[in-house]
Amino acid sequence: MTDAVKQLIRQHWDRRAPSFDAESPSHGLRTEDQALAWQRLISEIAGETPLDALDIGCGTGFLSLLLAAQGHHVTGVDVAPAMLAEARVKAAQRGLAVNFVEADAEALSLRDSSLDLIIERHVLWTLPHPETALDQWRRLLRSGGRLVLIEGCWGPMERRDEYAEIHDRLPLFGGRDETEIVALLRARDFESVEARPLMDPALWTESPSHPRYVVTARV
Repeated sequence: MTDAVKQLIRQHWDRRAPSFDAESPSHGLRTEDQALAWQRLISEIAGETPLDALDIGCGTGFLSLLLAAQGHHVTGVDVAPAMLAEARVKAAQRGLAVNFVEADAEALSLRDSSLDLIIERHVLWTLPHPETALDQWRRLLRSGGRLVLIEGCWGPMERRDEYAEIHDRLPLFGGRDETEIVALLRARDFESVEARPLMDPALWTESPSHPRYVVTARV
């Protein structure tokens, strides 16, 4: 059943790839102010020293490209090859070197303790086994390495697509309050777990109607 679920997840994101950046203000950088807001956030998260970074569920490369533009060594992984194709085109257009790889976020074949930073945006709710994923990600981080989750709590979501068939098999479908995500990370042996809101309209070019936040943790 898990394989069938993941096939539908891949199908969903492959289908959406050509129009993904244009679908909503939070999927692409629409204005100069939005670009500057995200650049500031990523600079604050990653710092100035070049890091070995992994962007989980990278989609069309939103976070990967921001990190690479600031001098970090970035690998972006996604389950949907059509999303990765879009990301590679964008990286080439901007002259940025990012290693985009098709991979399952719950079963990554990267070396243990090989990364300084793992980041994701709106990915946890899509996973059949989020706890397995978090254990994988912790395994990949070096001592002192950081995990950054950009998440939200959207509540019940009516779906008329692939997710209508599988939402009851996704434990975090619809997102969760940041306190629940903080507790989940602490239960998976992450340390220094903290959360703060990301409700600045400049980030989204809209006034967020549901809670959005960033959770940071260390190994």
